[in-house]
Amino acid sequence: MATEAELIVDRRRMRRKLTVWRVLAILLAVAAIAALAWTPGGFSKYEKHIARIRIDGLITGDQATLDLLDKVAKTSAVQALVIRIDSPGGTTAGSEALYEELRRVAKQKPVVAVMDTVAASGGYITAIAADHIVARGNTITGSIGVIFSFPEISRLLDTLGIKMEEIKSGELKAEPSPYKPVSDKVRAVSNEMVQDSFAWFKGLVAERRKLPAARVDVLADGRVYTGRQAVADKLVDEIGGEDEAVAWLEKERKIAPGLKLVDWANPVGTDPTGLGFAIADRMLQAVGLAGWRDKAERAKLDGLLVLWHPQL
Repeated sequence: MATEAELIVDRRRMRRKLTVWRVLAILLAVAAIAALAWTPGGFSKYEKHIARIRIDGLITGDQATLDLLDKVAKTSAVQALVIRIDSPGGTTAGSEALYEELRRVAKQKPVVAVMDTVAASGGYITAIAADHIVARGNTITGSIGVIFSFPEISRLLDTLGIKMEEIKSGELKAEPSPYKPVSDKVRAVSNEMVQDSFAWFKGLVAERRKLPAARVDVLADGRVYTGRQAVADKLVDEIGGEDEAVAWLEKERKIAPGLKLVDWANPVGTDPTGLGFAIADRMLQAVGLAGWRDKAERAKLDGLLVLWHPQL
């Protein structure tokens, strides 16, 4: 049987343990509150606001961005969405996925696109998913078209004395091949694929911008337009920036005046491209070499592209 002294010691030991757990619980609560406060938007996300999501760089249809848009659509505090676009486009399938997700958001709340320096090809597909498009006068936009590019290094291999042998199940398997010139049949089949995607792109423009198909055919020769030209051709609604976007929301969609614009973004450290560059990109930004990421992303692109890329 424990003595009174032993019982007192046990009680004190239990009190110390409880104190430690209470302190830990308080610290965890403080950490959780701090994490919420430091998250983009912080506590503002729980008040009525207009969400802002940035679409920068190459568009690949990454799941993180699609999930972020889904959260915006389901968050009752979000009254509208402003999409800030600075992108030359990207993959055709990725642009399609982003377009479809934005249209799902638009069924729940109004969406306005604000074009920055470039919103071309897949960037323009992103814009026409919105209910209203605002561009700067000197924004580069348009580039309505599809490209399928691939290397052909057969002459280099001949020079080096290298010959690639193939055993394949059919004539068109793994074609076009970089190891031999493109045959007429392969070129024709590849062109059919490009034209199918091109028809889809033009159909979106005609539907979303309410333009006759014949007029879209004229506009969709691959050229780029300034914002002013795009307004004149009805590819864009007006010249301006976020102020004009918010004014349209307040006037046309009866969004309450004075709402904050709150940034919604993927957590710091994630790589929205899905190419694994996030940490290295931040390190190279610190030493002034951030441009490496764009070049590396472009080098990895494959398949059908809706991309305007004069740097290449």
